[in-house]
Order: sequence, then C-alpha cells, then structure tokens
Amino acid sequence: MYSCQVINENPRPAVLARGDDPLKPPREPDGERTRLTKRAVVDRALKLADADGLDTLTIRKLAQDLGVTPMALYWHFRSKDDLLEGVAEQVWGEIEVNVDPSVPWWTQLQRGLESLITVLRAHRSAPQLLLEHEKRNEAALRATEAALDILLGAGFDPQHAAEIARSTLWTGITLVMSEAGYRPELSAEERAEWNRRSQIELAMLPPGRYPRLVQCAAPMANCDPEFHYRLGVELFIAGVRAMAERPDQDGS
Repeated sequence: MYSCQVINENPRPAVLARGDDPLKPPREPDGERTRLTKRAVVDRALKLADADGLDTLTIRKLAQDLGVTPMALYWHFRSKDDLLEGVAEQVWGEIEVNVDPSVPWWTQLQRGLESLITVLRAHRSAPQLLLEHEKRNEAALRATEAALDILLGAGFDPQHAAEIARSTLWTGITLVMSEAGYRPELSAEERAEWNRRSQIELAMLPPGRYPRLVQCAAPMANCDPEFHYRLGVELFIAGVRAMAERPDQDGS
C-alpha cells in the first residue's frame, strides 16, 4: 500500500576486518553463519524494536541478544540502515495484498487499509519504521501495485490513483499514531495513567470558556480504539468513493 519509492544509488561500504578481501563479505567466526539466517536476524530485530523502541536497536545489542558477534550480522547486513530496511520489508510483507475480485473496489481498498492498520498496531515500531525507511523493496512494491490496480480499475486516472494510494498509507499511519493515548514508549499501565491524567486536565478546564472540551473530556482522552479505527477507515473510504463519482475526479 502505498508510497512513493526512492532508490538509494549510493552503495554502503562493507564492514571489513583487517586483511579481508574487499570483494568478499566480511569474515565471521566459524559456525555463526550456518546457525544464523537473514530471516532470523530480521525477526529478532523487529521484536527488539517493538519491545524497546526503534531508536534503541543497534547491531551490537541485536548480536548480544542472538548470542553471536556483531561481525556475524554484518554478513547479512552492512549497516544499521541496511538492517532497518530489511525490517521494514518484513513489515510490508505482513500486509495482505491478495484481494477478492468479486467484491466492490472500495471494499478491496478498505480491506487493504484494514490489513495495514492491523500490521501497524501489531508492531509498535512499525509507524516510525515505515516513515523513516520508506525504500523500494519487493514487499512494498507488491502492496503498492495492488493498491494502484484497485484504483485504476475503479476508473481513476494515474495521477489520482497515485495520490490516493499514498494517502492510504498515510491514513493508516496517522490513525495508529493519533489513537488516544498513543505513547508506544510507555507500558500499558503507564498509558492508562497518562490517559487518566489527560481526562482530568480536560474536565477541569473552565467550563465557561471550553464547554465542549469539558463535555467531551472522556472520549477526547480515552477513545475506544476499535471505534477510532472503524470511523477513520469509514471516513477515508467514503471520501474516495465520493471522489470516484465525480465526472472529473477532482471536483474542479
């Protein structure tokens, strides 16, 4: 689903030990490469990022968690940025892109958006990961291709299809990050306390100046998550459907 893709044309230098051939991958201790796959590294990196935050993830920390030397990871990834691109591809790959052609196009688009939101909610590091590491990879290309196919099939021209596809991605990220009490760095107990304090602060505002904020203090501070996502998806899909019904598709 659904982004502008950028090709990084600047290759990263490999991390070499003294005496290594620059045309070969860096060496590692015997046996570490055979018991450590690229998928295992990415899976563990994603779990660590979800648990402790994306900014805390380092090659050294990941290697320690896996019980190997940092050089063992450099066999698969030449830098932290290279690792994070691999993790981003893993996240993209979890989004469901196989659509049911028998349902209306707007239902196909909605199911794709709902799948994106499910993945973003499952990995607390995912919104930041997709924002900061939006690279061209096979999983992202497949998701974007699926979204464009739906929109072009609905009658949108390429310009509108591309913009709506990008907006679909941003809508998913925005919905997750705008959920009331969204603070991925906090534990569940800490988030609950933060929400409670936020509700009290809103409820104690001067009612003469802010009567509606006082009235809506509870839902503003602690909205039902399922209602939040359902309404957000419905609003977005309704807007796209309304645009599709305009003869010129842009309302001008």
